[in-house]
Amino acid sequence: MKAALEYMRRGELVPDSTVWEMVRERSGCILDCGGFILDGFPRTLGQAESLKELMEKEKISLSAVVNYELPLDEIVQRLSGRRTCEKCKSIFHVKERPPKVEAVCDRCGGRLYQREDDRPESITVRLEAYERSTAPLIQFYKNLGLLLPIVAKGSPDEILARTMDKLDKLAGDR
Repeated sequence: MKAALEYMRRGELVPDSTVWEMVRERSGCILDCGGFILDGFPRTLGQAESLKELMEKEKISLSAVVNYELPLDEIVQRLSGRRTCEKCKSIFHVKERPPKVEAVCDRCGGRLYQREDDRPESITVRLEAYERSTAPLIQFYKNLGLLLPIVAKGSPDEILARTMDKLDKLAGDR
């Protein structure tokens, strides 16, 4: 996990080998439950293929792969405005969900800071890496008939409602 955090602090994607080792360590969570959600994984074709092999071996299938769609300028605005509490790790946003007192956590009074990977220059590196490594996943899961695109505009509640609506419809069709 420490190695992964170092890559993320620099705004870089964590190498497949490091990510896959973390997934393997937690594979019991996938195999021993009635369902699961993977958030932010897989991020590369190599990771997706490894996951597909594991799931085929264990006779587990994916129901859907959710792809949140949002224009680039809105991604940068959301990420660069995020602030995190040093103490309790609560999340705020300078425009969308500001604290009552600037740079001070509403919950515990801790100092709010901008994570290294939320700085515009880190976001740019991450988005370039996304284009190279992650974008091909859209076609991969589309070809498997699993891609479920969701418009990510609006409030978190609105996005959640759209997501649940599409997932519910998908479950009803099966």
